[in-house]
Amino acid sequence: MRTTNLVFALVAATALSLTACAAPEEKPATAAAGPSAAAGPALNLGPDQNRIIPAKDDALAALVPADIRATGKLTIGVGAAGSGFPPLSFTATDNKTLIGNEPDIGYAVAGLLGLTPAVDNTSWENLFIGLDSGKYNVGISNITVTEERKEKYDFATYRQDNLAFVTKKGSGWKVTGPADVAGKKVAVSSGTNQEKILVEWSKQAEKQGLEPVDIKYYQTNQATYLALGAGQIDAYLGPNPSVAYQVAIDGKLEIVGTYSGAGAGLQGKIALTTKKDNGLVKALGAAVDKLIATGDYQKILQRWNLTNEAVASSEINPRGLPKEGK
Repeated sequence: MRTTNLVFALVAATALSLTACAAPEEKPATAAAGPSAAAGPALNLGPDQNRIIPAKDDALAALVPADIRATGKLTIGVGAAGSGFPPLSFTATDNKTLIGNEPDIGYAVAGLLGLTPAVDNTSWENLFIGLDSGKYNVGISNITVTEERKEKYDFATYRQDNLAFVTKKGSGWKVTGPADVAGKKVAVSSGTNQEKILVEWSKQAEKQGLEPVDIKYYQTNQATYLALGAGQIDAYLGPNPSVAYQVAIDGKLEIVGTYSGAGAGLQGKIALTTKKDNGLVKALGAAVDKLIATGDYQKILQRWNLTNEAVASSEINPRGLPKEGK
């Protein structure tokens, strides 16, 4: 998957290729008026976030390369230019303050490392240009670990990269594999990674002597959720963050199953990203591990309904999505 295009406005979802990045590419079907319009009470969408910022850990701070430590700052690139990608990184109700899970992780990591976070909201392309040039020490923007990216960058994981099946609440349905969706009406966006996976599951169901999946397509995410609420489809398969956000603002929905965005045989992983061999990745991974150990990590994910993407520990440069054609 590529970078997210999930914004509040009710516009059409963008289809993305399998080998680009790994962020949800769809827009949650909320009111066009902006973040304050349809958000449930569990979500704080205002500019005053009261973020979790731990005190400096001297042992972790000592892991930061001297040149970065001397600046006193951790420069963080977030590729969410524009209104952003809820619940990952997007603008608050003041239309200027960047909020979401990604800024929260950045502030918490910087705190542990004894550095002041300097967060810059840029475009997806400029995020990587900034990493290459040294403008940004780290990219925190739902970046999936891939084997191709590992040639240029170091990674410290902090979330799983998942897809999610969403249904009306109380369906009593759990999705764990192809047999669970056989004969069901499931919506998916055309040209996406999740479409490829759903088509494959349909074929596997048929091989098991079951009915194929009745795959449905809608032009907008709004239309998809309207169809789900009206009972015209049984479920929708989309990127977990955007689905989790929609569940958080709509009390009539629930997630009934998740699946790795990398497909069978490999769990996709989202990671803090830094320029290869600049010496920072060990400190980043250790900071994530400290957040996990103290419970702050879980609280940050819970704020944005993303606990179903939690990791047990941070991995440094784990196996990533294979190169195209491999």
